[in-house]
Amino acid sequence: MKLRLSTAIAATLFAGTLAMAADGSWTGWISDSQCGAKGANEKAGDCTTKCVKEHGAKYVFVNDADKKVYVVDAQDKVAEHAGHHVTVKGAVDGETLKLTSIEMAGK
Repeated sequence: MKLRLSTAIAATLFAGTLAMAADGSWTGWISDSQCGAKGANEKAGDCTTKCVKEHGAKYVFVNDADKKVYVVDAQDKVAEHAGHHVTVKGAVDGETLKLTSIEMAGK
């Protein structure tokens, strides 16, 4: 009985740790949810904007390091950066980037 209780407590603590948002800074591209990583380039700006405005796509951030795609919570803050290479700061919660700042990435 004690072993089961200890295992249950350990599993709960482990799950809680995984659920915590990861704060940080990442460099990557602003794309759209239809193209994802395929739209992560400097030529995709107009296409990205069109997909969001005309096809109901969402702006996403594509991380340079692992090509992982995150939906950006602050859609209005990234609209002007469609197709840009940027550095973002915020917290990752699952598949969502909770944006606190965005700026153009250095070359």
